[in-house]
Order: sequence, then C-alpha cells, then structure tokens
Amino acid sequence: MESISGRISRRRTLVLGGGAVLGAAAALTATSGAGAATDWKRLVVVTANIGRKHLDQRERAIRDVRHAATTGGRLAKPLVGWQEIGEGDDDGREPRWINEHFGKGFRNIFETDKAAHRVPMSIPTEFNIVDRRSTPVHGGMDGVSPNRVINQAVLELASDPQLRFVFVNTHYVAGAWNGKNDSHEAWRRRMWARHFRSHRDDVLDHWHSQGYPVIWTGDVNRSPMPLLLPKREKRAFRRGIDQIAWIPGTNGTEIRLTGTKSVPMHVDDHHARVAMMQIRRA
Repeated sequence: MESISGRISRRRTLVLGGGAVLGAAAALTATSGAGAATDWKRLVVVTANIGRKHLDQRERAIRDVRHAATTGGRLAKPLVGWQEIGEGDDDGREPRWINEHFGKGFRNIFETDKAAHRVPMSIPTEFNIVDRRSTPVHGGMDGVSPNRVINQAVLELASDPQLRFVFVNTHYVAGAWNGKNDSHEAWRRRMWARHFRSHRDDVLDHWHSQGYPVIWTGDVNRSPMPLLLPKREKRAFRRGIDQIAWIPGTNGTEIRLTGTKSVPMHVDDHHARVAMMQIRRA
C-alpha cells in the first residue's frame, strides 16, 4: 500500500513542475500531529516601491532595502515584495540591481515574467519555493495604468518542511483614491474594486481555505484601506498605501508581529515598510 508521505512527495514533485494547488498536502499536514511546537524564528518582511522620480537613487534604494534590518546583531535576509520594477523606467537596471544586492542567499522570482515582472519577490534561500502563480487582475490602459497582477509563492522552511505559508505581492491601480478626478476616474475605481475582489476571493480566501497562513505586501493606493478579510486579516500598519498584512492559517504554522519600521527610499514619495515578525510550527 502506498504511504501518505509517498503520495505527498510525488504530488509536490508535480507542483514544482506545474503550479497545481497543494490542497491535499496542506490538509494532511494540518492534521498530521507533527509533534511539539518549534521555537519562534525571526522573519523580516519588506514592501518596497522603487518609484519613478529620482531615478539616480534607485540602486541606493534597493541596497537600503537589503540593509533594512538586523537580527541578533547580523544583517537579516528579508522577504521582499517589490513594486514598480521597470514601470515607467524600463531600462533593465532595476532587476539587475535586485539580483546584485539580493544575490547570494536569495531567489528572485517573477522578474522575467512578461505580465508579472513589475511586482517580483526576493525569497531568502532558507525557504524552499514549493509553488508559485500569478493571478491577472486587469489589462491596464495606455497612459493611465499598466496591467496589474497578484503574485504568489508557497514557501516552506528548508529545515522544517512542515512549516509552510504563502507570500503574496501586488500593486493596485494608481489614482483611484487620491482625491483628484480625471476623465479616467470611473475606470480607475472599477479596476481598484476588481483588484480588491480578486485579492480577497482568488488569493487570500483561496489559500486560507486550504489551511495556509498568508503574508501579503503591496502598494494598495488607498489609505486607509478596508480589510480584505475583516474577521481574520491583521495589518502591520494602520494607515498608508504601502501595506504588510497576514492571515492566520490552520496548517499549524503560526505568525506574529513583533515590530515595524520604515526605510527612506529617496526615489519617490514612498518609504519601504518593514514588519519584524516571528514564525513557528505550533
């Protein structure tokens, strides 16, 4: 008879080659009774919009994100959701700088994806990337907004594969809630609402229904922004368009916030925002 662990292993292999949902594996993990709780592990999460104004400051901004936090007196390896990579300044330098400053010890994903490259992720190598997908939201409008997507990665701690969560990064349409009206305002509001629904239903609720906790980052272009899942979602920051939030799961992985900070970016009107978190398998 085939063992449960064998079925999970083969399913995971298929996912690495495809992008299928790991619902069965998550459910088995959640009910497997894996043993005593592990110690809390530090996890630094950053949302960083590079911006489009002072372009000579872009590399400095990326380097400063790499130095966003220290843990135990050592430079931390943050989990980063990037926005506006090559958006309006597509000279190819920003992905190159990310790969340079987030090279050894990281995996940078979605950077070369035709639709999703504006919101890539930097993942510390202490986490395995079990699955990834990009959910399209809208196709954009010339001169108003590029297309928007929601990128997702299922991560597991390499030293403890039963500790799993989903990391999400996105960027909402600009201008819908900035208090200024133009001829495209109605379209902006419709696209913002569409993005909110997709973020809530196709991403957060989708993964939560499988037991995964979810950490999401993004430039939401609305402050304050309504909670996506009011009974479950927790925000690191009460206000601001650059957000970090998380949804607790049921697969045994726990997340908690221990502090926040910001990093001046010197490029646009954004600061990178940092959530000092801890994670463990309960």
